[in-house]
Amino acid sequence: MIEKYKSPYTAALTGGGFLFEETIMLLPLLQDENSEKLLQEEKVNNNVFQELSPYGVLVSGGDVTSARLFVKIQGNKEILGLVGYWDVVAWDEFEQQKGRNVDAVLIDTMQNYLANKSFNRGKGTHEASASMSFVGNTKHTVPYMLKNSHLFESIPTAFIKGAFLDRMHLYNPGWEIKVLKKDSFSKGYGLITDYIAAVLHALRNDDRTALLKDYAKFDGSLSERDHLAIRKTFLGMMKLIYPDGNMTDEEAKELIDFAAEGRKRVKDQLYIIDSTFCAEPAKFQYTWLKSGETVTVETLENIEHKHTNTEETDEEDEVKQETKTPGSRPRIKSLVAKTISIRENQGGVTYKDLFGDYLRTAKEINVTDPFIRLPYQIDNLVDFIQMVKDITIQDNVKIHLSTQNDDEEKVAEVIDSFNDLADELLPIGIEFTYDFKADHDRLIRTDTGWTITLGRGLDIYEKFGRFSLSRSNQKARRCKAFNVAINKTEE
Repeated sequence: MIEKYKSPYTAALTGGGFLFEETIMLLPLLQDENSEKLLQEEKVNNNVFQELSPYGVLVSGGDVTSARLFVKIQGNKEILGLVGYWDVVAWDEFEQQKGRNVDAVLIDTMQNYLANKSFNRGKGTHEASASMSFVGNTKHTVPYMLKNSHLFESIPTAFIKGAFLDRMHLYNPGWEIKVLKKDSFSKGYGLITDYIAAVLHALRNDDRTALLKDYAKFDGSLSERDHLAIRKTFLGMMKLIYPDGNMTDEEAKELIDFAAEGRKRVKDQLYIIDSTFCAEPAKFQYTWLKSGETVTVETLENIEHKHTNTEETDEEDEVKQETKTPGSRPRIKSLVAKTISIRENQGGVTYKDLFGDYLRTAKEINVTDPFIRLPYQIDNLVDFIQMVKDITIQDNVKIHLSTQNDDEEKVAEVIDSFNDLADELLPIGIEFTYDFKADHDRLIRTDTGWTITLGRGLDIYEKFGRFSLSRSNQKARRCKAFNVAINKTEE
């Protein structure tokens, strides 16, 4: 017989723990004929999630008080609150409390606690180590917030002040996180949550923050809180992804970039919310010690939307002015060799924006991509050819594709698709030919001397649904990480 104890582990058994109470809770859901619907409701309500971890607690943002969170005073007794018993306190649906009155004492106490891991309440000073996580939804789209307000606009008004927000180590952009679907979950074996939680709990005492200085040296304009936030986030991500500490230089750099970007996202909003922070702006860049390279960190949303890029705005205005002249031809930009890096999940990227200008005057275009065989890959090819047709100044263009097809069963189907495409293109001035002699290079060559090296070939976009708007609009698609190098052949 299993007895229930008043401990974080509802049924404490050595060797990992058996979650008796949680299992009893889940059984009716799993056995019900509407199990999928009921489980989804459980996910939304977080009933299961808050029960599965013995070291974290999920609370409603509207139910948090100073007494519950820090210290409850009963007569001469001071009873330590949630921060004294948990590794992390997560505030759920934080945005739904906007407009409600928030105890000023709570905010002041939290400011002190987040800065020093201590707080004054009652007769003395108390210490704790619980982390804070604030979970919520934004009320507007990212472009709207960047242009008209700030990314903290949806949180309770009382918390929107520089002194409090400056304590935030990381703003994790939920809009970049994929929605969990059925195919997101593994069908194989795994470790029970309780075991993983125990491992992560033990790792809290493993201080590896000094490792950061072996990889990067950040700009001196960053404040001590900026440095602390980056170090802490770097440490946390390393423990989650590389708990044994074994990671390549490239993997370490990825974590550093993530940590710096998360803190920069906070700092960018502080410049908007509190003008005093503008007096000493931070330059988020670092020297990569392995090579001496200077790396500038930018948030993905600023790269995509560029509302503050005045140079781009001026250039667009210039082009608009030129096109207003009756009978004038569109200006062809001066072309230079360059390298373009596109980040994971970046949006607003099109073939035209990447390399369209380099194809505009070409009469012959040779595409080498060994992986043009599946329907979506052929769709990418069609998108590319459509782009060439839209931007070319030539009356006739030759496009040759060199690819591979190792699947003998589908060769005939692919050939039929290519032949149909060639027949459709010929009347509109595009001569399309192909062969199956490609090597592993992925590049585009023009008769004007430009070579465009594509890290991923034409397959640069994440998978999207059949009925998604992304299907007809490349700007709406999310990208895989890749690089494009554009160079001109010496004559």
